[in-house]
Amino acid sequence: MSRPELAPEVDRFYTQVIDESVRLSMSADGRLELLRTQEILRRFLPAPPAHVLDVGGGAGVHAQWLVKDGYHVDLIDPIVRHVELAATVCSAALGDARALEKADASYDVVQLLGPLYHLPDPADRQQALREARRVVRRGGLVAAAAINRYASLFEHVALAHLQTERLQLSIASILRTAVHDGKRGFTLAYFHRAEELANELRDAGFIDVRVFGVEGPAWSLLKAVEQSGSEPREELFQSVLTAARMAEPYPELLAASSHLLAVGKAP
Repeated sequence: MSRPELAPEVDRFYTQVIDESVRLSMSADGRLELLRTQEILRRFLPAPPAHVLDVGGGAGVHAQWLVKDGYHVDLIDPIVRHVELAATVCSAALGDARALEKADASYDVVQLLGPLYHLPDPADRQQALREARRVVRRGGLVAAAAINRYASLFEHVALAHLQTERLQLSIASILRTAVHDGKRGFTLAYFHRAEELANELRDAGFIDVRVFGVEGPAWSLLKAVEQSGSEPREELFQSVLTAARMAEPYPELLAASSHLLAVGKAP
């Protein structure tokens, strides 16, 4: 297909600023995000060899472990660089989460571990989720990730940035509007509340929806240690990981996680 329509801020960020192929291995909180995403998804994934559509799958970081687990993975992403990297892992092609060039009911699992971040228009997010609903089989799994509304507040405290007026104004805007415009720092992004993410999946027709805090309530401690120039001790990493697991039964703690992961089923 032709290159999908994409906000220029998003294209620039993933093409020129960040290397998504190593983002989850370069920092302690990135490793935590990857590990927790794996362990949550593995609770709900059907047995391999099921067919997984990785929508907005980036450079194939999640596709890689899914393939190793025995799944058949097709990946689509709007960034040319990502597709080229992911093609070394699985079947990969340019694509738009809002217009999947896939047949109805053709996958056992559809995961959107990135697209909802970068669709600030609620109609676009709903279209992406409805497309996931269309291509997943009856009883199939959908998994959708989101950035937590309050993540930037916790992050920039840990990075010791919040004392600056510029950061205060930027983060206050995110807290008020749920959108970062992508003009400086991070790219164009939408920040969800947990109940909002769950409702978006339900509105798209999914049932048995559950939302998890990926990194849990203590993830910013890892950032604070790294900001000081130290590598977090393994004991600290394991404590933060344990806190994420222990927090799961308590929905009031979802607001403290950096990322949210919603799972649901197609009726």
